[in-house]
Amino acid sequence: MHRLWIAPLVATALIGGSAASRAGPCTAQIADVERQISRSAPGPASGPTAPQSVGAQLHHQPTPEAVEGAANKARVDAEAALAHARQADAAGDADGCMKALKDAKKLFGLE
Repeated sequence: MHRLWIAPLVATALIGGSAASRAGPCTAQIADVERQISRSAPGPASGPTAPQSVGAQLHHQPTPEAVEGAANKARVDAEAALAHARQADAAGDADGCMKALKDAKKLFGLE
């Protein structure tokens, strides 16, 4: 009877061990940032941001198209930083992963 339980236990240990060995140097940090992003309430104060442009300092109101374009660029840049963090993590590049993750956190307003 005990032999019937040994095979599933060994299989579980092997599967769990192989999953852990595939984790990169900052997999947990990436997951944490993704959780923080998913928890943020939708609205104008959430989501990716970018630094103020020179054009925004010219004392006139931006057009709706300019605002939308800036929001789209910020979203693309933030998603690219997060993707770069995932790629560096998969390659085992801890320094590159942490730098990309720091950039993503800054763009998503998490720092």
